[in-house]
Amino acid sequence: MTQGSRSGRGNQRPQGSGSGNGRGRGAAGAGRSNSNPRSGSERGGESTSGSWSKTHGGPKQGKKPGTGGSGAKKYTGPKAFGKERFGQNLGPVKADRPNKPTQRERAQAAHSDLEGVRLQKVMANAGVASRRVCEEMIAGGRVEVNGALVVEPGVRIDPERDTVHVDGMRLQLNEEMKYFVFNKPRNVVSTMEDPEGRKCISDFIRKQGQQRLFHVGRLDFQTEGLLILTNDGEMANRLSHPSYEVPKTYLVQVRGPMANGIGAQMKKGIKLEDGWASVDSFRLIDSTPGYLLIEVVLHSGRNRIVRRLFDAVGHPVTRLVRVQVGPIRLGDQKQGTIRPLGNQEVGHLLALVGM
Repeated sequence: MTQGSRSGRGNQRPQGSGSGNGRGRGAAGAGRSNSNPRSGSERGGESTSGSWSKTHGGPKQGKKPGTGGSGAKKYTGPKAFGKERFGQNLGPVKADRPNKPTQRERAQAAHSDLEGVRLQKVMANAGVASRRVCEEMIAGGRVEVNGALVVEPGVRIDPERDTVHVDGMRLQLNEEMKYFVFNKPRNVVSTMEDPEGRKCISDFIRKQGQQRLFHVGRLDFQTEGLLILTNDGEMANRLSHPSYEVPKTYLVQVRGPMANGIGAQMKKGIKLEDGWASVDSFRLIDSTPGYLLIEVVLHSGRNRIVRRLFDAVGHPVTRLVRVQVGPIRLGDQKQGTIRPLGNQEVGHLLALVGM
């Protein structure tokens, strides 16, 4: 899983990051937009949204996950993790969870320890809210245990075996599980060790005092941007597996102008040496003399897929930044830094891969 993904659960605000060495006013320049940014470039459904500096804030792309649309539940009252200091506020998830518990979940419920911990205490310990507010959430029908709706605050559960969802978000009750976002700079290898002695992820992890983490997927040597680091093997495997079609968003700088119809062609599909490939979304973000800044969303995990797609249409990539994976956005995080995911972000990631 390196450079592709489908725009699955609601579009987010992609946000660029880092510095580049492109010439002129490309991705490395934060200057003005062309007075006629659409001139000579893609018009078939693509739109402009100002300069690269605006792209750092991200063009609007519709509703956020869980805020509307078919199948989304509307929750009233206090937000789960409403007082959380870290991470991004993603709201309730738009989860496709079954109404009935699975056989595994029923078995977990049958073997639950009757002398376990009260549900509201487990929720409070996980940082959802105070115990009193957690009781209100339970009574309001916002909490599931092992896939079954629970409305009685006195229910006891085993945090080590039972699963709890609040507003569709899975609570990670295992405190040993760690989740981070790394903003990979250019010229860094997406491995923990490099026999050639080049900079790799472990160099930055050691600086942060974090050990025994591994990366979810990879970015090529020249590509910058978002990598998820974790010690949660199950979630990492699911995020990397093509069957979950996790969306990934990239900002792509190429030389312009670009002929009409390129975006439609890339969405329809292009035949590469290893088969057909396509993007799920193509948007012209900015146009300056000699350069275009394009946002693409795709789900393919094939090697260097973004670069190969743009090579195939005659516009080699001069700079490539991954700004989003699923619901997780890079934001204004500095290059070379690692930040922990907030509980909401973890819950959305777990929901994305059916956990």
